[in-house]
Amino acid sequence: MAGKDQKIRLILVVSKPKTKNPKTFKEMQNQKILFAASEAYPLMKTGGLGDVAGSLPIALKALRQDVRLIMPAYRDALARAGKLVMVNPGLAGFSESVRLLEGKLPGSQVKLWLVDAPALFDRPGNPYLAPDGKDWPDNAQRFALFARAVAAVARDQAGLDWRPDIVHCNDWQCGLIPALLSLDEQRPATVFTIHNLAYQGIFPSATFAELALPPALWSADGLEFYGRLSFIKGGLIYADMLSTVSPSYAQEIRTPEYGCGLEGLLNHRADRLTGILNGVDYREWDPRRDNRRR
Repeated sequence: MAGKDQKIRLILVVSKPKTKNPKTFKEMQNQKILFAASEAYPLMKTGGLGDVAGSLPIALKALRQDVRLIMPAYRDALARAGKLVMVNPGLAGFSESVRLLEGKLPGSQVKLWLVDAPALFDRPGNPYLAPDGKDWPDNAQRFALFARAVAAVARDQAGLDWRPDIVHCNDWQCGLIPALLSLDEQRPATVFTIHNLAYQGIFPSATFAELALPPALWSADGLEFYGRLSFIKGGLIYADMLSTVSPSYAQEIRTPEYGCGLEGLLNHRADRLTGILNGVDYREWDPRRDNRRR
């Protein structure tokens, strides 16, 4: 575990705007980081997660880390991604057609991988909600497939000849990734970031069997949550380190008022939980160059 902690240290310090020891970043060994998110600006954004996923990989790249961003190939993301090449015509072990497309996160040199499963992701508009404003009824299937695809990349089973040292997962849509990787004897370190604990990816218990998830993951100490399947618990229980968007939020989610029923678990893992204040991307939020100002 000490080795994984050392690798993760980079993720946990990189977004702090000030440090008493400026040499911290230079002294960090270069790491291979797979950054997994269900949205990233400018490809797709519904909230703060999109902002972080569209800027933190760029910051890591500037620190000479080998970071790759992976997210679903939504219709709008494909339209905004620019030039893409197919690097895997069909990931093995999937009943659906799942391709892997490669490009660059627009406006950066960060390598981008899009998980292209048209039956699940080729839909317009909001990535989580149907046109009627309700959750897509197959969200569990959609993000379980995404998690399996990310796990395949993390295991170097996607034909990319690249294996990360760290997999950084974000919010419930990525919660199954640390759970799946936890079953591997040799695996990368995992970080799970909570952007909004209120969104947990809760589904009926029957969904666990429908997704054909490993039986070892079904227990109160696993993905089961009061008789239902919880995607976010996969991240909270199985990730090596947990982070969230500010030191105060890290404290708040450990209380009954803001813990959304997970405060007991978060207190149990308090030694693995840290809060890092979200930064601001001044390339995007600069009042001197903001054409949206009136």
